[in-house]
Amino acid sequence: ILPMDVDLSSTYGDDISPLATHDVFMNTKCPNCSSDAKRDPDTMDTFVCSSWYYLRYPDATENKKPFNPVNLSWQPVDQYIGGSEHATMHLLYARFVTKALRDAGHLEFDEPFTRLYHQGIITKDGHKMSKSRGNTVSPDEFVEKFGSDTFRSFLMFMGPFDEGGDWNDKGITGIHRFLNKVWRMCSLESTSTELTRDEERLLHFTIKSVGNDLRNKKFNTAISRLMEFVNEFSKATKISSELKLPFIKLIAPFAPHLAEELWQINGQKISVFDKPWPKYNEDKIKVSKTKYAIQVNGKLRGDISVDKNIEKNQLILQAKNVDNVQKFMKGKSVIKEIVVPDRLINFVIK
Repeated sequence: ILPMDVDLSSTYGDDISPLATHDVFMNTKCPNCSSDAKRDPDTMDTFVCSSWYYLRYPDATENKKPFNPVNLSWQPVDQYIGGSEHATMHLLYARFVTKALRDAGHLEFDEPFTRLYHQGIITKDGHKMSKSRGNTVSPDEFVEKFGSDTFRSFLMFMGPFDEGGDWNDKGITGIHRFLNKVWRMCSLESTSTELTRDEERLLHFTIKSVGNDLRNKKFNTAISRLMEFVNEFSKATKISSELKLPFIKLIAPFAPHLAEELWQINGQKISVFDKPWPKYNEDKIKVSKTKYAIQVNGKLRGDISVDKNIEKNQLILQAKNVDNVQKFMKGKSVIKEIVVPDRLINFVIK
């Protein structure tokens, strides 16, 4: 049994284990000849432990063997997230251990992880953060000043998750302002009024976009969609609970503490994390109208909003009836009518 009073924080050099400094443990008797003997403190590399932790976690209460295969029915692991440096270190060893245990009849699956995702590395001053370089960034001061939800959301908004980038904390105030807007919007008086067509479309589009982005780990674009939603109601004095409650569910993965409190403020008794993810209706997202810019000889003279399925001749007729367009076409001959679907109409005149 290993001793519990080993000083693990001290540095003894690369070739000396802290356990080797524990005289009582190291000095023992040989179990065969009873002569004085020393124990070997360096029996396993740390990678040995980390190469099977995924088998121990699901069966942590097993106290007679490493794990019971019966309790691993929910393995292999669905998602492995790690840096590219793991490919020839931890990932290699974990796969070897799994396959060796499989061949020995202890496991029924072939791979420890079904999906691998490489996250980007956040650097500082162009170098990977490390204690030896002295360029690590502690989150404590940011959490103290802005709160953990702001810091968490900022990290996800910095850029694509699989790209990383150089650390820059200038944008954190923008995320903090955004979460303050979220608090304001979700604290507004609730109404039971029926949603307008545009409100329905925005809600269902946001649910779809954020859900898809989360599945693809595009956290930064998911937050952008949430920002667009909040901006639409920046001047509102009241807001429907049909908008607020789904939105709080959407913001919860990014700002969990904020979402939980807003959920309770809005009269909900069960945790937001125990409620199902909101569903969207594709029919609600479809746009019934489209906007056309109207040009005369290539210069913008107006615009119109029309039904998306309008006939071309009706579209041209309505465009010609716009007051400012008539002004520039008066007394002129139309020699060409150019229509770019869902974008613009251009009248070429002389």
